[in-house]
Amino acid sequence: MTIGELIASSAHALDAADVFFGHGTTNAYDEAAWLVLWQLGHPLDTPLDGEDGIVAQAVTADALAQVQALVQKRITSRVPAAYLTAEAWLQGVAFHVDERCIVPRSLIGELLAVGALDYWLPEDATRLLDLCTGGASLAVLAALAYPHLQIDAADISPDALAVAQLNVQRHGMQEQIRLQQGDGLAASQGPYDMIICNPPYVNSDSMSQLPPEYRAEPSLALAGGKDGMDFVRRLLQDAYAVMSEAAVLVLEIGHERPYFEAAFPTLGVVWLETSAGHDQVCVVTRDALIHPLPGRIATDTLTRKS
Repeated sequence: MTIGELIASSAHALDAADVFFGHGTTNAYDEAAWLVLWQLGHPLDTPLDGEDGIVAQAVTADALAQVQALVQKRITSRVPAAYLTAEAWLQGVAFHVDERCIVPRSLIGELLAVGALDYWLPEDATRLLDLCTGGASLAVLAALAYPHLQIDAADISPDALAVAQLNVQRHGMQEQIRLQQGDGLAASQGPYDMIICNPPYVNSDSMSQLPPEYRAEPSLALAGGKDGMDFVRRLLQDAYAVMSEAAVLVLEIGHERPYFEAAFPTLGVVWLETSAGHDQVCVVTRDALIHPLPGRIATDTLTRKS
């Protein structure tokens, strides 16, 4: 059997088992390629097709058995592939990951990588906070995007911060990234010129319907209470106190925009365009946190800071 045939047969097995994707891949073929390449010892960016492709390479009997066992483990365990490989990629950057933190997938990473947040960062910025850092993937991407900034990465979970420490060391960023353990902003020492946050925001009804792959992740990093906004309420109430005058909060709320707008009808925000649409990540200025807007307005039309 060739590598190409093994990927195809693995994809068929994943599809037939109706596993759920969404932790770095969106379909059975990509997930199968990830598992096959990892088990065979190939980098995940190895070309499959073309002149340098490896799809035609033969697979030994032992390697075939190992791949099939890994794919079967993915099917029977219903845990994300990232937990089986102890590695995940976000915006082309590799991170250690295990069951102590959620699998990195935040859309804020995309915005950091393409420079979409540059406009919102004050010219004289020196400090950034990555709140709910988990395994520190966003903190690392922020450090790569803004090497002149000192970055604090905070989380309530000591277990998640242990993973974060591995990733900070992996990328040699011990001097730029400082880890903090605390509930919300409790351990944060501002002022910060930008706060990025991918908080727990899944509402209770959605939590009860999550596929097993998501239930394998720490619920502390996902569950946001009845409407998903429990953590966000505290954050929006307290964040201004640790923000510099021109600072902004970049907040991901996923598919919960209706709940977000119901909970904060007078908060002026700007929604940012991402590959998932323009309703999952927003920017909130410090001034908007302090001065609610009169009545309910179309948040998309809020004038950005000058």
